[in-house]
Amino acid sequence: MVVSIGFEGSANKLGIGIVRDGEVLSNSRKTYITPPGEGFLPRETALHHRANVIPLLKQALLEAKVKPEEIDIVCYTKGPGMAAPLLTVATVAQTVAQLWNKPIIGVNHCIGHIEMGRLITKCDNPTVLYVSGGNTQIIAYARRRYRIFGETIDMAIGNCLDRFARTLKLSNDPSPGYNIEQLAKKGKKLLQLPYVVKGMDVSFSGILSHIEERANNLIASGEYTPEDLCFSLQETIFAMLVETTERAMAHCGSQEVLIVGGVGCNVRLQEMMAAMCKERGAKLYATDERYCIDNGAMIAQAGWEMFRTGITTPWEETTCTQRYRTDEVEVTWR
Repeated sequence: MVVSIGFEGSANKLGIGIVRDGEVLSNSRKTYITPPGEGFLPRETALHHRANVIPLLKQALLEAKVKPEEIDIVCYTKGPGMAAPLLTVATVAQTVAQLWNKPIIGVNHCIGHIEMGRLITKCDNPTVLYVSGGNTQIIAYARRRYRIFGETIDMAIGNCLDRFARTLKLSNDPSPGYNIEQLAKKGKKLLQLPYVVKGMDVSFSGILSHIEERANNLIASGEYTPEDLCFSLQETIFAMLVETTERAMAHCGSQEVLIVGGVGCNVRLQEMMAAMCKERGAKLYATDERYCIDNGAMIAQAGWEMFRTGITTPWEETTCTQRYRTDEVEVTWR
């Protein structure tokens, strides 16, 4: 029996979770929310994490009914992510590992999402669509690596949605992407937007620039409502993701799709992907906001998988990196 604690803080979500042999014992989270129209900056985000990490650690231990001496491994997000928040949370994980005299593991953030998705949905060997504020990748497992078949060549889909939410001055509570999703449900009129798929890769920056530049005039003239624009943006960029995911499935001969990452909570994205899967006789797997959105339990789960195959991180390598490719990690547990 192995008990793993995971510390996540790569962006504006601070999470601490505890997992025991695939059972989630606790999954505490605290989100840094900025005023409408504003994004979150590294320094302020790091200060938020620093102020909340100890109370959140106490809460996680209390909810899990676990004492420090019962923890077997301390895991933290090594990257990718924003430098200041990553370092803040990693420092706490390093301190905890030293105080409790436990081994430590640096976890790839994306691998955390994938392993949490696999744990919760019980899928076998899916084509993975990883969509979040900082990442957009189409992934499949092959030869002890999670191989990236396609990805964004500029900005992540979550960042695209967040940026447009700022243009419309939408609230960041609980998240800008969530509020775009709610408005999009009321949209009725589709605005034609650029559709940018290049082979297996996608591009969102041109689409964002196009709709940002026209949004105020379109709304002021009464030609389109904010709801219409949110609907149009979602339909276009989600269609791009469905197309590239289907192509990866065909290449791999896959009959499963797993959506992970914060944007994976979006019900419309799940509906569009489910329709494609139904046409192919495939199955869609997705999770809700407890496990889609950045959380500590996913880091604990990925670390648990690594630890049970004999992997720990040497102390001199317990660093962080803003760039940490999904396919850099050797997958020893599959």
